[in-house]
Amino acid sequence: MSKKILLIDDELDILEILSYNLEKEGYDIYTATNGNEGIEKAKEIVPDLILLDVMMPEKDGIETCQELRKVKELQKTLIVFLSARSEEFSQLAGFQAGANDYIVKLIKPKILISKVNALLQLTSQVSENAKLIEIGDLVIDKDNFRVSKSGQQFLLPKKEFDLLYLLASNTEKVFKREEILEKVWGNDVIVGERTIDVHIRRLREKLGINTIQTLKGIGYKLIV
Repeated sequence: MSKKILLIDDELDILEILSYNLEKEGYDIYTATNGNEGIEKAKEIVPDLILLDVMMPEKDGIETCQELRKVKELQKTLIVFLSARSEEFSQLAGFQAGANDYIVKLIKPKILISKVNALLQLTSQVSENAKLIEIGDLVIDKDNFRVSKSGQQFLLPKKEFDLLYLLASNTEKVFKREEILEKVWGNDVIVGERTIDVHIRRLREKLGINTIQTLKGIGYKLIV
């Protein structure tokens, strides 16, 4: 079954170019020209991926993303901002609204297509309930608490393993610190502010410095 992509942008030429290139890749493409129309369309078709502009009439992209994330049926839908705004605060606002990624519109069409393909491929291969997660040369075996990277085996303490597994369960998601504390340590456990930072540092030392990305003021994301 073809993947469904919803494009929300008030620039008709952008919609036309994106639709043409993505349809050539075999995706089913739907479009909307403002936030309100986009929300209704998303509820109707439940797309696999939404490419969303920031600056739009009636309801801007940030508000639209926040509303989309409140819809139960769209919890697994990837939301990616595609915007001309490249400022750091705009990108942070996008992630805080619930976006999985933020792409600046200057990106070349072929690179954008490759990124879309990779996003959708990864989400089809990995789920939060997976017992075995394979991402590139990283293999995480939940049943046996085993981790390997490029063939090298790592014996991780339970909290480090749980943290890595959480990040790997959805490589397109930025996990906020509050969510990490809740899912790895639990609400009943009181830990210090630096606990997550210490575990992230140890994982980077073992698996590679570029394995985990920090989004300042938001949280962490596994890089593949």
